[in-house]
Amino acid sequence: MVEIAPLFAPIPGGPELLIILFIAILLFGANKIPKLARSTGEAMGEFQKGREKVETELEEMREGYDGENNDLGDDEFGDTDDDFVDTEPVTSEDETDTEPN
Repeated sequence: MVEIAPLFAPIPGGPELLIILFIAILLFGANKIPKLARSTGEAMGEFQKGREKVETELEEMREGYDGENNDLGDDEFGDTDDDFVDTEPVTSEDETDTEPN
């Protein structure tokens, strides 16, 4: 018979949370737990602000793309031949094949 393994561990209930809280008090001390919780909350707030900023920028980019590039032009990516800039130096075959004496 095949057993199906759970994808996630079970969420701890009341007694398990009390044991975890007791161990945290022993490790960090009762005075440092509020400071630790405050710094964790501040870090979560900063992360939330950063995530919202990235989402806003992505949405602005998406709106700008939809508004500006509805006409794709000559090829499928919206680039035309006028946009191409060649930055490689031009050399002839004679210059590259000869060896210095």
